[in-house]
Amino acid sequence: MGASIPPNDKPIERFDDLLEVFRSAEKPRAEWRVGAEMEKFGVDERSGEAINYAGARGVGGILEELAKRYGWNREYEYDGAPLIALTRDGASITLEPGSQLELSGAPLVHAHQVCAEFSAHLRELRPISEPLGLVWLGLGFHPFARRSDFFFVPKQRYGIMREYLPTRGALALDMLLRTSTVQANFDYDGEADAMRKVRVATKLAPVVTAMFANSPFYEGKPFGGKSYRAKVWLDVDPDRSGLVPPMWKADAGYADYVEWALDAPMFMVKRGGEKVHNTGQTFRAFWKDGFGGHRALHSDWVTHLNTLFPEVRLKKTIEVRGADAQGAALACALPAVTTGMLYDDAALGELDELTRDWTLAEVTEARRHVWKDGLAVPLHGATLKDHAARVLSVASGALERRHHLSAAGKDERSHLAKLQELVAQGLTPADKLLEGLDKVADARAEIIARTNLGWG
Repeated sequence: MGASIPPNDKPIERFDDLLEVFRSAEKPRAEWRVGAEMEKFGVDERSGEAINYAGARGVGGILEELAKRYGWNREYEYDGAPLIALTRDGASITLEPGSQLELSGAPLVHAHQVCAEFSAHLRELRPISEPLGLVWLGLGFHPFARRSDFFFVPKQRYGIMREYLPTRGALALDMLLRTSTVQANFDYDGEADAMRKVRVATKLAPVVTAMFANSPFYEGKPFGGKSYRAKVWLDVDPDRSGLVPPMWKADAGYADYVEWALDAPMFMVKRGGEKVHNTGQTFRAFWKDGFGGHRALHSDWVTHLNTLFPEVRLKKTIEVRGADAQGAALACALPAVTTGMLYDDAALGELDELTRDWTLAEVTEARRHVWKDGLAVPLHGATLKDHAARVLSVASGALERRHHLSAAGKDERSHLAKLQELVAQGLTPADKLLEGLDKVADARAEIIARTNLGWG
């Protein structure tokens, strides 16, 4: 088997080998950065019709144009494969299964830089999109499209996910094809720091989801709730999503996350650019028993960690994943508030104390209702509105202490102002999308206008 192992890879021999991916990612505080991932839907500017990968207006062609015009590097899964990603200066542009276009930003110091990077990305898209009659929408669930309107992006893993995930959750295909998110990624300096950040962010997951609830439409009409995306995530593979119960232990460590991940089903492994289909086998079984003559390699473990979808994911960074994608006014708010939550010792300590007695059962119950009731959901003797106001206050203080100023002389709190206004009124972004919509003559055009991200 040694000859088949790619260069710079190695078999997993011991349990400690599984921990190395986290230990090797530890960074001193001076090197901590923020990475944002922002997804969006490309649609026809008049009809709202979804675009797919292929065709004159497809995202495959848009990737090609971005590479030609702006120096992005093309990325392929194997020789002769379709173009599925671009990279440049630490950032990447990738495609979700339903052709959602995602900017995964470079690791940056503060929220002003994150916002500037996203604006620059939209400005690059403008001269490509406008002649095609396309605009880009920021919200958590496609406001118009049906499942049947989509064709899967030609990425090996997505084909397997299309077949397997619907056996594990009735709304799994909706998650793949019709949802869109904004995420933020954070560094850690050691095991204790990583576990504290994961624990606090996990307990606050329904608060974050409620603050950023921004998908009130289903196939062209209001569906009666705040976030259809949050509803979808309640019915996706429970072995790889949710709140990761081991993280609720006071003394949880890397090993606890690894034990959870080991028992999650796999999708596939890659050897020489070819997919080896081992859907449903847990990584623990693959590590112990192998599959089809293949042994578990370090690269297989890294790939597997990337196929897990909890609300807060641990890998080489900590990913906060529970928010709907946002429109232009709040596009930078999620990276800002989570930076305030996790990168200031006083703020992290205050939020750790706030959530100390929150149980897995009560947070799980709150998560079940966020999609419908948003900030009105009760949790631990208060409402999510109350907790959101506290989180925003704590994060705001942290961002003030960080004192990173924009060209206009404003610190990172400027990215929270509109979110604070909404929370103070008990409103979500979804409420603003719905406001007065029943009184306009052309609701579809109005939805497009309200969710259009613009051009930076």
